[in-house]
Amino acid sequence: MHIINSISQFHRLLSLPEPLHPLVSVIRITDIVPAENEVWEQFAVNFYSVSFKKEVAAKVKYGQQYYDFDKGTMSFTAPKQVQAVASDEMDRFRNDCGNGYILIFHPDFLTRHPLNTLIKNYGFFSYAVNEALHLSEREERNVMEIFEKIKTEYQFIDRHTQDIILSQIDLLLNYCNRFYERQFLTRKAVNHDLLTKMELLLNDYFDNKEPVTKGLPTVEYFAGELNLSAHYLSDMLRLLTGISAQQHIHERLIEKAKEYLLTSNLSVAEIAYLLGFEYPQSFNKLFKKKTDMSPLAFRQKFN
Repeated sequence: MHIINSISQFHRLLSLPEPLHPLVSVIRITDIVPAENEVWEQFAVNFYSVSFKKEVAAKVKYGQQYYDFDKGTMSFTAPKQVQAVASDEMDRFRNDCGNGYILIFHPDFLTRHPLNTLIKNYGFFSYAVNEALHLSEREERNVMEIFEKIKTEYQFIDRHTQDIILSQIDLLLNYCNRFYERQFLTRKAVNHDLLTKMELLLNDYFDNKEPVTKGLPTVEYFAGELNLSAHYLSDMLRLLTGISAQQHIHERLIEKAKEYLLTSNLSVAEIAYLLGFEYPQSFNKLFKKKTDMSPLAFRQKFN
């Protein structure tokens, strides 16, 4: 594992001049010439990156189809995320890297600014590569304009530079949030298929008594089964249904608990065990939170 700690170090690995600002940089993809270095085999950077790319040579699959890669795509990485580029892909990138921008900014640049806390709410920094954001032409113009403004602003650094750049980054991330919501909605057919698959997986998980051996179902488990990141799955479901992936799991869990309570003579402790709870008290607490009554009170009311 190779760790790239500074923006200056990253510039050198991409054969770029020293950055004008030590904590933020906007890189034109056409200027990049990746160094021949084993670092690309597995690396992590200690800063955020927001990439906007057009006309990339490689295609990325989304579900069972290829999407929009003749148009602009955006991807996001947070500090310490592991990345890798295969040698053949790196050769292709050196020969035809497409065009666009990469915005990189160090967490220290956010210190004492509200964005330092708010940035943790943007789930797309944890999305997988195949969950890239695909932009319309109008959206592309909005994004490119912000990249250009940031690049222009740090040419002459003064006491206003940081606040102005951070306001532009904040605007960019808000736009990306809007664009992802648009993408979730315009891909309803694909996303509803994923929702259906998740419901089937949830049913199978409980019907096959997998909680006994695997424990309580998790968002990470179902995201893995659907080849999605946990954040992407949760954000998609929240927009489609109004509730997160975790809430979907809890709703199905409570449905199964009610089924056991009404159709069996199992004790509450036995039901908690079948549902994957380590302690019956945890089951009681969740059940009461979701139904406003204890499991025993629910059984007595309907029996």
